[in-house]
Amino acid sequence: MTVAELPAAPDTASRTRRAGRGVMWWSVATVVVLAALVFIPGLLAPGDPYKLDIINRFTPPGAGNLFGTDDSGRDILSRVIHGARYSIGSAVLIITVAALVGTIYGSLAAWYGGILDRLLMRTVDVFLAFPYLVFAMAVAASMGRGLTSTIVALSLLWWPSYARMIRGQVKSILNDYHIRAATTLGAKRGQILRWHVIPHTYNQLLVRFTLDIGNALVALTGLAFLGLGATPPLPEWGRMVADSKQFALLAWWYAVFPGIVIFVTVLNFVLLGEALRKRSTS
Repeated sequence: MTVAELPAAPDTASRTRRAGRGVMWWSVATVVVLAALVFIPGLLAPGDPYKLDIINRFTPPGAGNLFGTDDSGRDILSRVIHGARYSIGSAVLIITVAALVGTIYGSLAAWYGGILDRLLMRTVDVFLAFPYLVFAMAVAASMGRGLTSTIVALSLLWWPSYARMIRGQVKSILNDYHIRAATTLGAKRGQILRWHVIPHTYNQLLVRFTLDIGNALVALTGLAFLGLGATPPLPEWGRMVADSKQFALLAWWYAVFPGIVIFVTVLNFVLLGEALRKRSTS
């Protein structure tokens, strides 16, 4: 068989691109569903997430209660749906505050440089030196336990990583020709930073933002499991897993279904972030 007669090799690059687009659209569809859970949980939940029904406590999953009931007889599916507002909403709020503060902070440090840059970055190093769990415990002790103190603690710990990332990007952008052209044409420093520097960081910022929503959700769940997050009777996912640990042998569904929802949500944001990263670099 000659070379000309050999069968054509499959276009692996196009297959990879199609698979990447499929993953991205699947992730986007899942985000839409999660957004519906956050904004209109009352239309999707089959019941009241706070209604007590002691007689039917620990009811296994079935037609009446797809996810079963908890130790107080509350419908777990309804609590999971309503809990999306607290879990996903808190994670998005943490990353939004961190990204906003970190972008402004890192941009100013890179823009002015010199002593101010070194001073601002040393402050970032101080924040990064704290383990998030120890810092969150300290904030919880000073502010009181609850979802608000957890959001504040994680926001304070998350913004330095954004500041460091944006600083590095701005440093490299400042050497580009379009910045020199804008300076030559007489653009003011604030205009250059606002219109010619920061917009060029949006691609990497979007990828990082998407990935960190899942990471923030994991951190919230971990802190709630240790008793530092939401307090009962809020149907926050991490709180539900924490409340179920003493009933693991009696009602397996109590922890399994909220845990599966957390896993799928985090995985979805990770896949979406990776798809955005590959798309921005292609």
